[in-house]
Amino acid sequence: MRQQLTPRMIQSMEILQLPLMALEERIEEELQNNPVLEMRESDVEPGDEPGEAPPIEGDQHNPGEDYSEGERALVVKENSDQSEDFDRLSKISEYLESEEFSPEGNRFRQASSFEGDRDKKLDAMNNTAARSGTLADYLVGQWTFIECSPQVRKAGEILINYIDAEGYFRAKFEDVQKESKAPVTIAELTDALKLIQTLLPPGVGARTLQECLLLQLDALDEDEELSEGHDFPLERALITEHLKDLEMNRYPQISRKLGRPIDEIQRAVKRLSRLNPYPGKQIGGNDAPPITPDAIIYYDEDQDTYEIEMTNDPAPNLYISGMYRKMIKDRSQDKKTREFLSNNVRNARWLIESIEQRRSTIMRVIRKVVDAQREFFDKGAEYLKPLPMILVADQLGIHVATVSRAVSEKWIQTPRGVFPLRRFFSGGTTSAEGEDMSWDAVKEKLKTIIGNEDPKNPLNDDEIVEKLKAQGIDLARRTVAKYRKILNIPTARQRKTF
Repeated sequence: MRQQLTPRMIQSMEILQLPLMALEERIEEELQNNPVLEMRESDVEPGDEPGEAPPIEGDQHNPGEDYSEGERALVVKENSDQSEDFDRLSKISEYLESEEFSPEGNRFRQASSFEGDRDKKLDAMNNTAARSGTLADYLVGQWTFIECSPQVRKAGEILINYIDAEGYFRAKFEDVQKESKAPVTIAELTDALKLIQTLLPPGVGARTLQECLLLQLDALDEDEELSEGHDFPLERALITEHLKDLEMNRYPQISRKLGRPIDEIQRAVKRLSRLNPYPGKQIGGNDAPPITPDAIIYYDEDQDTYEIEMTNDPAPNLYISGMYRKMIKDRSQDKKTREFLSNNVRNARWLIESIEQRRSTIMRVIRKVVDAQREFFDKGAEYLKPLPMILVADQLGIHVATVSRAVSEKWIQTPRGVFPLRRFFSGGTTSAEGEDMSWDAVKEKLKTIIGNEDPKNPLNDDEIVEKLKAQGIDLARRTVAKYRKILNIPTARQRKTF
């Protein structure tokens, strides 16, 4: 004996997992494919829609008629504890737990890596409409106008395909020559690469970070306006001889070797920081996807509570056309037509109920989060408490996988900002006072300690351990080092200012 799940039950779990924008796309797809499913405008009252017929007299709909044997609706009752529905979701989760489960324009932006956008070529590009081509497409478009011999032109077309998304050429000429179907010499490849390195964005086609930065300096040096204020001999020396020293913050050593004051070196480094170590990412990169919160949490002063409001909830505006419901009951209609409409009505009803169940599940999960994280909303990130998903699952009487799918790719807008819902579910530690603290709260305290240190005498990891211990948080040095790296905070030596 084993439980068999119908496709509609699996569909319910899919809809539960979908983020809001994906859900809207799914609904739009269903509206196009299912003629009986309609969406009323938000300002139209139910029953006022022109295509929606009033209830048919004597038409007592039996939900059981819309489901095959072994299926039944996920009924959402606002005045109940919904234990039956959650029990069914738990069984679905157990079945799907062992499966890999996931539901089913690039814009070109050319930005100057340097101070100001005064370069004429860059200005022209910035005023051009955004495009969605890849870096290779963009380089090929420029390569067409390069003056060179036919052999070098062919070599350049070959090399462009070897330039990676970051803008670097990391292959070897010998390998390119062997893999090329067209005959090409090393000399032709060398000449072609030099010409490619003159294309935009500056630094493209470089083989190393040093070469990439030097190419960008060369581009600046050729422009009278952009080169103003630059100390090119010092900047080139820093790139060619002292990149590792800069990484390790060894300004005194650099100063002694170059015979230049530390303040001059620091100003040069500030100018170098405007260069782009990954020029290829300026072209054809994906824009960050927009975030649409699934819910808004706001503070109710009158009740001294945090309330939850679901955003863009589509369920109340979806309905089944009364006209088609009427046609199903009309015996004068063709049998195949009525069967077709009946199937679509069942599919539409299941979709609506699945969306209702999704809203109800997410709402209850968020309510548990709000209740557990009151101090976070009142005081800030340092007061975030550990909240394991299994604890919320036990409190709601559902499977932990259902909670996991309910929070997957969901975002909430709070008085403290917009956060992924999953952020509020984490493990933690216990302070000396016996208070539970999430690891995110510990990271915030770590950031605060480092933010308040003396920049000329920064704290090492052992000293940070002592600072945390003074606040009642006992952590090992390796744990502090791990979280410092996760937060992209450099070592004490690298943080020191001179």
